[in-house]
Amino acid sequence: MDQTNTDKPINLNSARFLVSAHYKRDWPEPTRSELAFAGRSNVGKSSAINAITRRRGLAKTSKTPGRTQQIVFFELDCGHRLVDLPGYGFAKVPLDIRRHWERIISDYLANRETLRALILPMDARRPLTPLDRQMLDWSAAANLAVHILLTKSDKLSRNQAARALLSVRRELADVPRTTVQLFSAQTRTGVDEASKAIIGFLEAE
Repeated sequence: MDQTNTDKPINLNSARFLVSAHYKRDWPEPTRSELAFAGRSNVGKSSAINAITRRRGLAKTSKTPGRTQQIVFFELDCGHRLVDLPGYGFAKVPLDIRRHWERIISDYLANRETLRALILPMDARRPLTPLDRQMLDWSAAANLAVHILLTKSDKLSRNQAARALLSVRRELADVPRTTVQLFSAQTRTGVDEASKAIIGFLEAE
């Protein structure tokens, strides 16, 4: 990374593909702060990345859950990185692949020294599944801040969305360093709020 890039302001729209890594040995050398996206398969994680960066097609989306099978690193022009972790919890994915995902995700969360926070998309209609809670536990063990996106909020009425947000906030009230918001890539609800949160995490290096 060009050292002069460290003086540039954080511009999420500048995100570009850096590398896909199936194994830890393929991870790029840690430089500046990283922020990771993790979530159950088919909750709209890739769509959230594309909406936040305003880069359609940056993170590959698919109607087939479990498409992201590697850790994908994107780099901003200032040198910070966004990281797309494999979607988890899709039953049709072979067991050996699911176990590989679990190992690589937990290793990244626990040992990546430049990781500053986790963005955790959850379907607003079905939040806080056991696998989501496992991800929260892993993040707490790694002392990571977590910002939850209740995705697909456009599928709910305004009252239903408000109730879902309140319910998750209440349930996680005692979980430190955890924040929650509504989000929809389709209507761009919450995109600006999420972008501000991400920039705040990256600036805290």
